[in-house]
Amino acid sequence: MIAMYKEEILKTDILIIGGGTAGCQAAIHIKEKSSNTNVLIIEKANIKRSGCLAAGVNAINAYLTETETPESYAEYIKKENHGVSRYDLSFSIGEKLNEMTEKLESYGVKILKDENGKYVARAKRSIRINGENIKPLLAKKVEELKIPVINNCISIDYIIENNQIKGIYAIDLRNSIFYTIYAKAVICATGGAAGIYKANNSGAAKNKMWYPPFNTGAGLAMGIRSGAEMTSFEMRFIALRTKDTISPTGTIAQGVKAKQINSKYENYMDKYTTRTTDYRLYATVMENINGNGPCYLDTRNIDEEKILDLKKAYLNMSPSILLKMKDENIDLKNNLIEIEGSEPYIVGGHGIAGYWIDKNRRTNIKGLYAVGDVAGGSSKKYVTGAMAEGEIAADNALEYIKNINNIEESQNNNKKSIFNKIENIKNSNNELDIIEMHEYLKNIMDKYAGGISTNYKYNETSLNKAKLLIKNLEKNVDKVKIDTNYELQLYFELIDKITIAKVLIEHLLYRKETRWRCYQENIDYNHLDNENWKLFVNSKYENGELKIFTKPLDGEVMKWQ
Repeated sequence: MIAMYKEEILKTDILIIGGGTAGCQAAIHIKEKSSNTNVLIIEKANIKRSGCLAAGVNAINAYLTETETPESYAEYIKKENHGVSRYDLSFSIGEKLNEMTEKLESYGVKILKDENGKYVARAKRSIRINGENIKPLLAKKVEELKIPVINNCISIDYIIENNQIKGIYAIDLRNSIFYTIYAKAVICATGGAAGIYKANNSGAAKNKMWYPPFNTGAGLAMGIRSGAEMTSFEMRFIALRTKDTISPTGTIAQGVKAKQINSKYENYMDKYTTRTTDYRLYATVMENINGNGPCYLDTRNIDEEKILDLKKAYLNMSPSILLKMKDENIDLKNNLIEIEGSEPYIVGGHGIAGYWIDKNRRTNIKGLYAVGDVAGGSSKKYVTGAMAEGEIAADNALEYIKNINNIEESQNNNKKSIFNKIENIKNSNNELDIIEMHEYLKNIMDKYAGGISTNYKYNETSLNKAKLLIKNLEKNVDKVKIDTNYELQLYFELIDKITIAKVLIEHLLYRKETRWRCYQENIDYNHLDNENWKLFVNSKYENGELKIFTKPLDGEVMKWQ
C-alpha cells in the first residue's frame, strides 16, 4: 500500500538533479572550487550504479588524440549531424575533454597505456579503458567531498516564480517523504528519455534496451511544463547494437575493425558514400528491407589475441553477449555477430535533443542549467563531454549565486495540487492498469510515430493519428489504479513520457524534410533540404500552448539572460 507521506523542506545553494556522470562531476567541481557552497544531489536510483555508466564502459569515446583539436572535434560533430549543430557548445566541450580524462584517471579509472606511457587509441577520438567501476569511483569522489546525496528520489516538478527557478518538488519513495527543496540555482542532469517507444524485446526482457530504462525524461518533462525552450526533439537517436543482448557494436567495429556485412557476406556500407552514424543504421535497415538480412559484424578474420581482448572488454561492461555466445555455441572466429537497431530515444549526448542553452549551459529559465543528455544542440559528448558540461554549468552557477543573498521560499502552491492528486488516486476505485497504460503509449509511438515496426519511418497522417490516440490516453491517466509506491512512480513517469511524446510529435511534424536517416525519416518529405531546413527546430509552452519555431545555426544564440 501507499504509505502516508511526511513533508520535509530542504534548502541548499545549488541543487543537482541526477547523479550520473554530468551531475556527479558538477557537484565535485563546485565543492572543490568553493568548499563553503552547499550543494545537494538528488538521484532517482543510487549514484554508485546509475545513469548511462551504471554498467561501466570500455572506452573514452570523446578524447582528442595528437592529431585532433577542439576545432576538429566541433567540425566532426557538425558533419555527423549533417550541418545542424551548435559549434559553440561542441567547441567548449572539446576544450575540456582531455582534462576530464585526466580527472577520471586521478579518480582511479584505469586507462590503458602503451610502452611509452601514452594512452592507447581505439580511434581518432577514442582511447581504451577498463571502466567497469567508473560510476562507483565517481560516487566515491562525491562521498570523499562530503556532498550530501538523496538516493531513490524522483523529481516531480520545478518550483518557478517569474521565470526564475526556486527549487523542486520531489518524492523519496522508499521513506515516503515529500520534499520541497529550495535552491539558489538548479543544475538539471537527469538524462534523456527511454520508454517512449516499444523496444525490440518484450515480456520479462522489455527493459533490455540501449538506454537506461529508469531514464524516463523527468528533467525534460519538467522543463517543458515550466516553459523552458527545447530544441531538436525530432532528431531522435537510435543505437545500432548487437541483437538480443544490446551490447555495443563499437567495441567490435572499432576495437577489432570488423566490417558490417549482410547475409551474402557483402560489405554493404560500400554502397554508401555517407558513413555517418545514422547511415550505418540506415544501411542495416535497408539491407533487411531489401531481403539481404540478417546483418552482422564480421569477426571471422580477427586473431586469437584480439578475440581475448574483445571478450575481456565485454566481460567488463556487457557480459550478456558472452552468455549468449555460450548458449548458442557462437565462436567469434567462425561465426558472425548479428546487429540491429534499438528503439528511438530522446537524448542530447548522442543526439542533439534537449534544452536550448547558451555556452554557459543556462536555459531560458533564470537560475536553471542543463547538462549531459538533457542538454540539446551538441552531440557525441559521451562520458568526458558530459563531465565537461557539468563543470561549465557549475562555474556559471557559482557566479550566478554570488548575487543571491537568501534562499527564498516560494508562494507557488503547486505542492497542494500534487498532494491532492496523490490522495485522490490513492483513495479511488480506479481499475486501469498503469503498466498497460505505459505499453499502450509505446505501441502508439511504435506504429504511428516512426518506431521499429515501421523501420523508423513515418508520415503526417500517421503522426496525426498518434496525436489523437495520445490525447485520448492522456484523458485517462488519472483513472489508473495505484496501490503501491512503485505504481505511484510509474504514474509520474507516464505523465512525463506523455509530455515528451506530445512535443516530439510536433517536432516531427514541423520539419518538412528528411535530414537524419532513421532518426528523422519523413516519408512525405523524403529528401534533404539545406536551403530551407538547415536550422534548429525549437519549441516552448506559452500560456498553455506549444509554440514551435526555428532558430538559425549562426548569429546570437541567446538573448534572454
